[in-house]
Amino acid sequence: MIYVSVHQNESIDQAMKRFNMKIQQSGLLRELKDHAYYEKPSEKRRRASRRRVSRP
Repeated sequence: MIYVSVHQNESIDQAMKRFNMKIQQSGLLRELKDHAYYEKPSEKRRRASRRRVSRP
């Protein structure tokens, strides 16, 4: 669970920006997108192998 405490005299926009950064850094958004639809195991392996090849 991700928590962001709003500091005194801090705008909601700044707190939302910090919250969004924490979500991106934790990888929660990527995980939610990955689980949004069913992916066959063969497609998962194929995507993982493509990801390994493309990274140096």
